[in-house]
Amino acid sequence: MMTTITAEVTGQHDTGEVVAGIDTHADTHHVAVIDPTGRRLADASFPATSAGYQAILAYLNAFGQVRLVGIEGTHSYGAGITLHLQQARLRVIEVLRPNRQVRRLRGKSDPIDAYEAAATALAGVEHPEPKILDGAIEALRYLFAARRSAVKARSAAQVQVKSLLVTAPDRIRRRYRDMGDAELLLALSRLRPSTEADQLSRTVLTALKSVARRHHNLTTEIDELEAELPVLLDQAAPALHRSKGIGVITAAQLLITAGENTDRLHSEAAFAALCGASPIPASSGKTNRHRLNRGGDRQANSALHHIALSRISFDPRTRAYVARKRQAGKNTKEILRCLKRAITREVYKLITNPGTVADYRTLRPLRHQLGLTQAQIATALTINPAKVSLIERGLAHDNECVRTYHQWLCQRI
Repeated sequence: MMTTITAEVTGQHDTGEVVAGIDTHADTHHVAVIDPTGRRLADASFPATSAGYQAILAYLNAFGQVRLVGIEGTHSYGAGITLHLQQARLRVIEVLRPNRQVRRLRGKSDPIDAYEAAATALAGVEHPEPKILDGAIEALRYLFAARRSAVKARSAAQVQVKSLLVTAPDRIRRRYRDMGDAELLLALSRLRPSTEADQLSRTVLTALKSVARRHHNLTTEIDELEAELPVLLDQAAPALHRSKGIGVITAAQLLITAGENTDRLHSEAAFAALCGASPIPASSGKTNRHRLNRGGDRQANSALHHIALSRISFDPRTRAYVARKRQAGKNTKEILRCLKRAITREVYKLITNPGTVADYRTLRPLRHQLGLTQAQIATALTINPAKVSLIERGLAHDNECVRTYHQWLCQRI
């Protein structure tokens, strides 16, 4: 482990303002300091440990007032030093890695990259503020990452079961040919390969049972992780979690994309660009149109896509919107682009200005107090009786409907 700190001071410095840049790595961080005119003052290498972070802060403060710190990789190798400097009330921005053309001209080394980060920060170019990494949304990100990997592994296990059955002996294929996926996996997980007479059948069934049990264990793991998500969502953004058509998974992904410090999103247009839902001009000659944005966070864009498809399926307001767009000559891709943009605007408001969230727990006691049945409520509110039950148990993601239901009951008490 690195225990010494090496520094090369390239000139005398005073106690005025300085700008710093940090090139981050797994084991070490290289820090460079420049003055407001861009003159290089000094650079040093520090270990990427708690003691190293304290040494970096003391090193920077020795040069005077630190105006700005530019860091590469604030959400990867630089996460620890970013949080440490933010807690010390220093302004930190994320700088992008220099492009290949700049590196070919200037070369590459830790001091060069650190000075480049400082110069980029000093230039005043618009750079994103790093996300805060110590709140409920950061905890949500860890759970979500674990769930995502488990889902991928479970899908791979299910595909592998089908692939193994394709080349299995005919008597084994015939036994499981007509089973559905759930029935097949359950049957394979309960196999007893040792009862088979020949070695090939025992080996094939042992492999199938192993993969089927892996699928079952991963399903249990996913269920446990998903049970934790609503608790964190209600802490971080209850209005988003309870909004119509926005489920637990989609709400979690959108919150992770936005981050804990939503003030870094200076407008809903910026959030739309972050989610890859901002319109991109694609006009030429007499054609005036926009196309889908293929940039941004594709996981967030996928979440918006699922919300759009869900609302197209059951939301009358969304269906009317789609019908108007079709009458205007829009195709399906253009309609989805417009719809995702509208959903992004709504999500941005729910994240940055959530307002009040109706409490579903008071609905059933109020209904019992009035002596009403769920069927009577459904008729009065023109909704499905099953949805009344879901609303009263907090399982329906429709805050507007919960509020309407509550107001209707309060008017009759």
